[in-house]
Amino acid sequence: MMSQYQLDKLDKRILEMLSVNARIPFLEIARENNVSGAAVHQRIQKLTSAGVIKGFETLINPAALGYETCAYIGFFLANPSDSERVTKALYEIPEVVELHYATGKYDLLVKLYAHNNSHLLQLIHDRLQPLGAGRTETLISFKEEFRRPIPVKI
Repeated sequence: MMSQYQLDKLDKRILEMLSVNARIPFLEIARENNVSGAAVHQRIQKLTSAGVIKGFETLINPAALGYETCAYIGFFLANPSDSERVTKALYEIPEVVELHYATGKYDLLVKLYAHNNSHLLQLIHDRLQPLGAGRTETLISFKEEFRRPIPVKI
């Protein structure tokens, strides 16, 4: 699906503009690229259908909602066949915002937000450890210095 979709210059320009500002009006994209608003709308629909655009999101400052601690937790599964069950259980924990299957040191890598270190300890003890991980390793992020979209080469 995605690998078969060939991006042209207009597709890449649309992706670049949306990655900078997902709320940019389609008509502004159209004006900047000398095409019609309908053409931009159709392109975005095609990019979405092809799986190139996965969606649009609103980025919320976690601290504004009282989540002061960001942590990355590496899971060493006691039994790798438990990965699907553990994945489903992690999805049910609202503080878990990302989950990745990983190579190397960990089987799974989780990103989560907690209100503070005490809340993080409670999440680890009450919600994560009972999932059956052989063990976990936690890294706390002091500060997100920057976050950016994947580069779109035109």
